[in-house]
Amino acid sequence: MGIVKIFYKDDCPMCPMAKQLRDTLQEKNVAVSDFNVGTTDGLAEATFYRVMALPTILIEDEAENSLQEWRGSVPHVDEVLHVVHGL
Repeated sequence: MGIVKIFYKDDCPMCPMAKQLRDTLQEKNVAVSDFNVGTTDGLAEATFYRVMALPTILIEDEAENSLQEWRGSVPHVDEVLHVVHGL
């Protein structure tokens, strides 16, 4: 099962949709980590993943191998679930 990482910033106009995606995925018991790049910890994590556009949504497997990514856009929840569950 995949792990979803969501990068956002409070003043980003598309980031509320990313936060809504996070909430929906958590309701479906999907592992989600979110990072506010407006904080030191969030910025450090974003730098590690070379996040240059917000929001950024990454899906990794348990070994942290990249499965899918969306940079500067928010995918539909069904797209994310398809990747997370390996369908």
